[in-house]
Amino acid sequence: MTDAEDLAARTARRAQIAPGTAAGVDEAMIARQVHTFYARVREHPRLGPVFAAHVEDWDTHLAKLCDFWSSVVLMTGRFKGSPMAAHAGAADIQSSDFAVWLELWRQVAREVCPPAAADLFIAKAEMIGESLRQGLEMLRAAGSQRARRTLSFPG
Repeated sequence: MTDAEDLAARTARRAQIAPGTAAGVDEAMIARQVHTFYARVREHPRLGPVFAAHVEDWDTHLAKLCDFWSSVVLMTGRFKGSPMAAHAGAADIQSSDFAVWLELWRQVAREVCPPAAADLFIAKAEMIGESLRQGLEMLRAAGSQRARRTLSFPG
C-alpha cells in the first residue's frame, strides 16, 4: 500500500466514525456555522469587545476555527493548537461569558443547520465551553494562590 493509499484509507475510516458524518455535517456547513456565529459575536455588546481585544486578523482566526470544528465533528485532525492556552491569557474573559457564548452558538446552530447537525454542534460546544470555563477558573485560582504566597510575609 502506498502512502497516498494509506492516507486515503485512514481518512475513510475517520469519516465512518466521525460524529458529524452521521449528522450530515460537511465542511460547507462548518464554515456557515462558524462564519455566521462569529459575525454575530463581533456585533454582540459583551462578546464583541472581548474578541476585538484579542483577534487581530479575522480571516486567519476564522480559518483556524473552521479547522477546529472540522477536527471536532469530522475528525479531520486539521486543527493544531491549544484552546486553553489561547484563552488563558485573556484576563477579560469572565466565567459568565461562556453562557452568553453558548446561547448565541445554540441560536446560530438552530438557524443554519439541520436539527441533527445543530444538536451535534450544540452538544460539542457545551462540552468544550464547560471544559474551557473550568480550566480557566482553575488556572486563575492557582495564579491567585501563587500571588498570595508571594505577597505574604513570614510572621
